[in-house]
Amino acid sequence: MPQRPPLSTILVYALGQLGWSLAAFGAANLLVYFYMPPEEGASAVFPTYIFQGAVLGILTVIGILNFGARIFDAITDPLIANWSDKSESSFGKRKRIMAIGALPFALFSFLIFYPPFESINANSIWLGGTIFFFYLFMTIYVVPYNALISELGHHPDDRMKISTLISVTWALGFLIGNSAYAVQGMLEQSMSSTEAFQATIMAFAIASFFFMMIPVLFLNEQKYCQQGEGQDSIFESVKSVFKNKDFLFFTLSDLMYWLSLTFIQLGVSFYITILMGLEKGFASLFMGIGFLCSFLLYIPINILAKKIGKKRTLLLAFIAFSSTFLLTFFVQQIPVPQMVLFYSLAVLSAFPLASFGIIPNAIIADIVHQHEAQTGEAQAGMFYAARNFMMKLGISIANLIFPSLLLLGKSLENPMGVRVSAFCAFLFCLLGYFLFLKYEENAATYQN
Repeated sequence: MPQRPPLSTILVYALGQLGWSLAAFGAANLLVYFYMPPEEGASAVFPTYIFQGAVLGILTVIGILNFGARIFDAITDPLIANWSDKSESSFGKRKRIMAIGALPFALFSFLIFYPPFESINANSIWLGGTIFFFYLFMTIYVVPYNALISELGHHPDDRMKISTLISVTWALGFLIGNSAYAVQGMLEQSMSSTEAFQATIMAFAIASFFFMMIPVLFLNEQKYCQQGEGQDSIFESVKSVFKNKDFLFFTLSDLMYWLSLTFIQLGVSFYITILMGLEKGFASLFMGIGFLCSFLLYIPINILAKKIGKKRTLLLAFIAFSSTFLLTFFVQQIPVPQMVLFYSLAVLSAFPLASFGIIPNAIIADIVHQHEAQTGEAQAGMFYAARNFMMKLGISIANLIFPSLLLLGKSLENPMGVRVSAFCAFLFCLLGYFLFLKYEENAATYQN
């Protein structure tokens, strides 16, 4: 029987989350900003690297490439998960695969922002190739990493602890990544906007690699992880996972959450500069306030989830997140000073950010252990891969839709596309709330 992991071991594990969160930030949040930048005055922030207009009337090049890469990413999840579940290694069942993915994951996280050609067609091919490799190696690292959540958390009390700490390190990675706007602004004093942005992304990539390697080098899987060997084929494993009704409704609601979250991640610079009329540096401040305030809520959310359950806590988070997007849609019509709205929305976002950062991973760990107790099947990797599939599907759809909405208007004179994107995020959140109502929580998972 493996030992319960001490806090020091959980911290070692959690630092890997900081690494991959930082490595993933650029591709998830800055591609549209870099390749289809906001318009400042008569010109854009960056040069034109790829075609900016509509494709087939309603799509964009960046949207198509992002969507295609994310779909490829989602398809590889079950393949990597099955490989990981069946893996055997004295170095570590999960760590061996994580070690394969870490370096190229970090490398491609900045190569996607280094288009080397003058031709927009050649740069489109470069972007398409680098982003596909980026997501492949991201999956190779992240799928086995996530499987360790339930394997380290083989005791109920440890699951929320692990989920809370990796939420903290994920948020730190996101917060560091979101400082790209501010860091770019500082570096622009001595270099061009493009050089400043690319230097920032390269620094993030180097830091992310070192953090990702910490659990690979220092986590003792054999001592602290409860692991079985997966036996099913990929098809049977996926079928078994989605036959779990509670998991199915959880992942469908999670899909809606990631659609909404990706809209705010892609759109924060537009909401700040276009709808509120503030400098782009305020985008970093907005996300910073939200995440710093969310840290203050981590202990209260743990207490709340233990008292009323994870389900009710997440339902409250859906309501708060929906309200944030609805207020953003009406921000130009609300007769309140812009800075008051700015700080109010930033603080309001803290509760859902903290809740969705902590609770979903703990819910999946609960489902994994219940599933294994009922079926005897060790499928931790596949459960997290299935969740990742739905998450990435949501992100893919958002990356396809969001740039197309910007075609409706992304300037101070015509902000229609930016406003519509906020309303769409509100609708996604609302649908997520109703889907999650169908998830049935076992009271024993929060009364231990």
